[in-house]
Amino acid sequence: MTAQFGERQLGEGELLAGLARALERVGMGKPEGLRRLTGGATMESWRFSSGGEDYVLRRAPSLEFIEDRPYGHATEAAIIEAVRAAGVTAPEVVTVLEESDGIGSGFVMRALPGTPNPKEILAMEGAETILREAARDLARIHSVNRADVPADVPVMNYREAIAGLREQFEEAGGDRPIIALGLKWMEDNCPDPVEPVLIHGDYRMGNILAEDGHLTGVLDWELAHFGDPHEDLAFGCMAVWRFARYDRPALGLGALVDYFSAYEAESGRTVDRERFRYWLIHRTVWWAMGCLGCAKSWREGSDRSLERAVISRRTSEQELDLLMLLEESAPEAERARAVDVSRPFPPHGEASAGELATAISEWLATIKDQMQGHDRFQLAVARNALGMIARDHAFMPRDTDLELADRLIRGELSLQTEGLLAELRSRALEKLEVDIPRYPALEVAQNKWTGED
Repeated sequence: MTAQFGERQLGEGELLAGLARALERVGMGKPEGLRRLTGGATMESWRFSSGGEDYVLRRAPSLEFIEDRPYGHATEAAIIEAVRAAGVTAPEVVTVLEESDGIGSGFVMRALPGTPNPKEILAMEGAETILREAARDLARIHSVNRADVPADVPVMNYREAIAGLREQFEEAGGDRPIIALGLKWMEDNCPDPVEPVLIHGDYRMGNILAEDGHLTGVLDWELAHFGDPHEDLAFGCMAVWRFARYDRPALGLGALVDYFSAYEAESGRTVDRERFRYWLIHRTVWWAMGCLGCAKSWREGSDRSLERAVISRRTSEQELDLLMLLEESAPEAERARAVDVSRPFPPHGEASAGELATAISEWLATIKDQMQGHDRFQLAVARNALGMIARDHAFMPRDTDLELADRLIRGELSLQTEGLLAELRSRALEKLEVDIPRYPALEVAQNKWTGED
């Protein structure tokens, strides 16, 4: 068992020794049974026991990894304690790592009951109860005052946020037409600021715990900031975070009307549907850029993990979702156009690169039972990557279009342009069939856009 620490790997002994030093400061015994938890797109999570109780270490894979973040783990820990005091189902932080511990940046928190697995949560009886409890938690988070958290927790400036996303887009090549369309829409439809409240910033399936039909915890507070409460409400409702329950638009748990009603009853605020839609689009663009940024992190070496490279291909999920949100403003005649769907090229001759990737993936499946914990998770990620290679070669999708993206972001073309929506739909379907063919929204879009409904 190893853990990343900068450009080198920490051995199990080093990690346990550093963790023991941190626990000793707060009068706790030595850690036992340390194991890496699967998942965690940015931070590592390690579960262990001490004194007969279970805890989780949350840490960055390197100190460089958090250098550009607005605040570090000490502030994140303080935010968690503040929301706990407000009645939110957040974990108790018991200590924050110090440089002398020698294992990087992070903190230790008491483990909470429940599963974070979206598939298990969405299959639970009592989804409506979990939805109400999530709305309650958001309302309580939004009640926390500026004075209750450290001063370095930032306040979002909406226009600056859009400009930042546009800068990231241009740095990433500026050649994704659907993202360009989304950025232009955001610039044209950015709402006026409201009184900022503390928001979680990443409240969604995957970051909550549930057990027996009840919410038991809210995790991953690294993106907390002050802003529009509708941003928090919308983020978990993105199609990508509803997983297999595309039909339940509120966090995959239920109907928006029930979600909004529960939030309004707890918070005393009225949900503005137009602001909600704006933030749904804004955060879809934000996550698309986050996915693209994973490729940059991998190329530059700040995070050389396999998962980082694979997540970059999830940009196509967000492009499809974004187009489905934006097309509401297209003329009816353009929305009614059916699109052609590409088909893979038939194989011939010797095994192609894609077929070789399939063969490797099939062999990896034979050794799956020999893997445990995070290694088993990484094997699944590797098979996903090989599947992308195989489909990429079979479909040979077109290159992204810099000129089209540039004309869209400058407003020379729009969804009012004849035939453009059909062209973008075709591209979105083609790319997602290569990258993530099991993405739930893909079938919905195929039926809607190809006239097969």
